[in-house]
Order: sequence, then structure tokens, then C-alpha cells
Amino acid sequence: MFAIRHILFPVDFSERSHSTVPFVATKARDFGAKVTMLAVVRSVIITGMEGASGVFAEPEELRFAVQSRLDEFAPNEFEGVTVERIAVVGDPADAIVEFVRLHQVDLVMMPTHGYGPFRRLLLGSVTAKVLHDVACPVWTDAHIETTAKHYQSRPLAILCAVDDSPRALDVMRWAGALAQQVGAKLHLVHTVPGTGTFLEAELGVEVELAMRERLEQKVEDLRKEAGIQATIHVAAGDVADRVRAEAERFNADLLVIGRGVLHETLGRLRTHAHSIIRHSPCPVISI
Repeated sequence: MFAIRHILFPVDFSERSHSTVPFVATKARDFGAKVTMLAVVRSVIITGMEGASGVFAEPEELRFAVQSRLDEFAPNEFEGVTVERIAVVGDPADAIVEFVRLHQVDLVMMPTHGYGPFRRLLLGSVTAKVLHDVACPVWTDAHIETTAKHYQSRPLAILCAVDDSPRALDVMRWAGALAQQVGAKLHLVHTVPGTGTFLEAELGVEVELAMRERLEQKVEDLRKEAGIQATIHVAAGDVADRVRAEAERFNADLLVIGRGVLHETLGRLRTHAHSIIRHSPCPVISI
């Protein structure tokens, strides 16, 4: 059953954390969910004179300093939302994963830290570990700078990218329930890895059209089984590039994808999750 009652919002006080606040607040109001802000500080070594040995700062002093800063973070943006603010000392990724495991978190919402010509090629290490290790859906913001403020905090159009795996139905149903909850239009896209338009050069236009129709019918059958309303589109080419192009074509405010372990069959959409997130022009929820 679709239900989001507890949102975890990891905060590192960066510009991206601040820009994520409106999305978190809107989702919390849409779902009637409480929000836990979690700030994690690493243990640090304080050094004196050059060559002198260092000592660890007292963990409780570090935690208290971060807790004080967290208590003043986004003080006015969560009106009407139950918010808990928690600061801990430890490894950020491990602390987030452990908190999700212990506190029945339904959705993690976090930035990807992808600004800049080189950083946009990589997910932050904390985000990558959270995507890999937690079982609940994870919301990540657009990994590129230029479109970060273009998309609505409450989506008007949602693109759901699906493969032909057994999990496709779950992804469709989750996206359909979300679209219904927020009143957004839902589009389904099935992307076939490869270059060109299928095997057009080798097989001819008629065969290519027949293959497209067969795939569209397959997705249509899944859509009916999922019991959702959505338009259906089939695209061919590099998966991340095609999903991004479809998101731009429909002016999607949110992209929903499945994710999974990388050692499964190559060509599955979920093996491309990190690449899709890096290239997406809008926020992504991966489930």
C-alpha cells in the first residue's frame, strides 16, 4: 500500500540542502508525513603546533555544536509539519542507513551534490551508499545546476521509466499512486538500450515499427495489470540519455525509477540507475 508517513531529510547545511527544503516541506504536507532532519558530523582531530600530536575533539561537544546549528536550520519553512531535528557523530552514510533501518522511514530526501563540470559526472559518495543500502524509496534532486529551480516542488508531470523486470509492476503502481495523490499526469517510458532506432538499418522500417508496437503493447499490458492511468512511450538508445530526453520532452517535474544491484542482468533499467540520476534534468525518486 502506498503510504509515506516518515521522511528522513539528511542535512549538511550546504546550498543544496537549503534548495531541497521546499521539496521536503511540500512532500511532507502532501502526505501528512513527519520529517526528521538528520545532521551527521565526523569525529575530528584538533592539532596544535606544527609537528605536535593531535587529539580527538569531544564527540558530545561536536554533536552539541551541530545540534545548535540544526535547530536554526530552515526555521520557518515547515509550518504545519511535525519536525524532529537530530544531530549525531559518525560516518554520514552509515548513520543515514542505520537511521532508516531503525525508525521506519518511508522516504529519504537528499541532494546529490553534483554541481560543476566534473562533479556532475559523479554521485556524492554518501548519496551513492544510501541508494545502494536502504530499502525505502530515495528522492534525489536534479544533478545539474541550471534546472534546479525550474521544476515544481509539487509535480505536475511525472515520468516513470520502466524495464521488463518483475519489479516493473511495483514501480508502476508506486508512480501511479504518487501521481494520483498529488494530482500529476503520469507518463511511462520503456527504453531499449542500443544505438539508433532499434535495428532500423539492418531490419527496415516495417520490422522496426512492428518491434516498437510489440513493446508498447507489452508496457500497455503491464499498465493495465498495475491498474493505473498513464501514457506510454518507447524509446531506443543510451538509457540515461533517452530517459533524460523524455523527461525534457514532457517537462517532467519528477522522474520515478526502479533501482537494484549492479550484478543482475545487464540491460535492465535498474542497472542504469546511477547514470539516470546523474543525467536527469529533474528530481528522481528511485524505489
